[in-house]
Amino acid sequence: MEEKKGSWAVTVAKKFLKTLFYVVVAAFFFGAGLGLVATWRTPAVAAESSYENLKVFAEIMALVQNYYVEEKSSKELTEGAIHGLLRALDPHSSYMDRDSYNSRKQETEGQFGGLGIEITVRDNYVIIVAPIEDTPAERAGLTAGDKIIKIDGVVAKDMDIMDAVKRMRGKVGTSVKLTIYREQGDKTFDIDIVRAIVKVKSVKFGMIDNETGYLRIVSFTAETSRDTQAALADLKGKGMKQLVLDLRNDPGGLLKEAVEVSQLFIKEGEVIVSTRGRTSDQNSRFLSHSSHADTETPVVVLINAGSASASEIVSGALKDHHRAVVVGVRSFGKGSVQTVRELSDGSGLSLTTARYYTPAGTMIHGVGIEPDVEVKIDLPPGTEQGPEPIREKDLMEHFNGTRDVRQDRIDQKKEKTAADKAKEKEKEKEKEKEKEPLQNLKKLFDMEKDNQLQKAVQILKDPSTYKHFKEQGGKKAA
Repeated sequence: MEEKKGSWAVTVAKKFLKTLFYVVVAAFFFGAGLGLVATWRTPAVAAESSYENLKVFAEIMALVQNYYVEEKSSKELTEGAIHGLLRALDPHSSYMDRDSYNSRKQETEGQFGGLGIEITVRDNYVIIVAPIEDTPAERAGLTAGDKIIKIDGVVAKDMDIMDAVKRMRGKVGTSVKLTIYREQGDKTFDIDIVRAIVKVKSVKFGMIDNETGYLRIVSFTAETSRDTQAALADLKGKGMKQLVLDLRNDPGGLLKEAVEVSQLFIKEGEVIVSTRGRTSDQNSRFLSHSSHADTETPVVVLINAGSASASEIVSGALKDHHRAVVVGVRSFGKGSVQTVRELSDGSGLSLTTARYYTPAGTMIHGVGIEPDVEVKIDLPPGTEQGPEPIREKDLMEHFNGTRDVRQDRIDQKKEKTAADKAKEKEKEKEKEKEKEPLQNLKKLFDMEKDNQLQKAVQILKDPSTYKHFKEQGGKKAA
């Protein structure tokens, strides 16, 4: 009896195998491009080889549709197969249904409804890379490295990243309940966050003193380069002679904007970043096309473990061209190119197609940008540094099964006595008592408490020190 069932399944599979093959191939490669890379040529498909490889898939589809305990539509099974296929590649390739794809487009345009967090996937959980400034997520106290355990009571383990985004976005004024696990303090807690229109004001700026300007890029959206240029003009009008460019906790964004921000400081004709992929059409170099670049004003760039993607392109370019001194700690290391394609039904595909390289030829992905001057942030007295922040390298190694990041984190934790835990609870209670309504209104900068910013200004005010670090740091751009 089992043998007959198997034969029948093979027969059914063969009947729609050809149709399935052409549908899958057409769905995969059809559509106009909307992406970080200008062109994406469709590679040739070896039809016979692909046909053979799809045979088992077709058999499984037939068996599920006819024998699974619950009825499943072809659409459900196909989308499930697509999610599984992309999940087997890397943490950043993903499929977006029509609603999710439209949300993605709104996000890159700089305004969308939701919580205001940049997320990734690790250990099959959704992890916060960084909260966006002046958003509900930041005001609620979410921090980089927080693990999202549940979204509105739905377990987030094995949840597709775009599904997680869709669940966290919704009607403005409604709330979403997140269950968060935080390694620092080893605690799990629920938090209700009210959704809002998240309009990303990507550039913030001001004067630190009479000659030192401060410019922070929160993320790279469609208006970032224009706003940065306007901010620089304003600062120069106020007497700026030197600049701190703050890219800390900047999760990235549009490649085009990263290139255009970089060329505000790098002379015409110089390489800003290059991409290398499996096919030749993914290999490209992006040059500075600005004939009016500011190549003289001393610049210090601030980075940390929350600086990713586009912010790493800018800091890497300024470092390799010896155009700035980079201060802080090693960046996140997210240097892969996701090309976004609109598919025939209005859904979208985000696929990793290449990796970024700095002007000196250093791969960013899994490596990050090393600062010229390493400065760890000072914590309040009695506060432990906690485990090393999660970076792209950790995600890659765990994703490929070469290392269990969870065990690494366990190994880093110190055994705490009951007395230690009691002290921590007392400190938390004291902090709660000290909170005031205006506490969440973040200053543009805080020279008294921000030792990394203090170091940046100190370097800028000492021309010989600045020159030394600028000339010694980084590799020579190719």
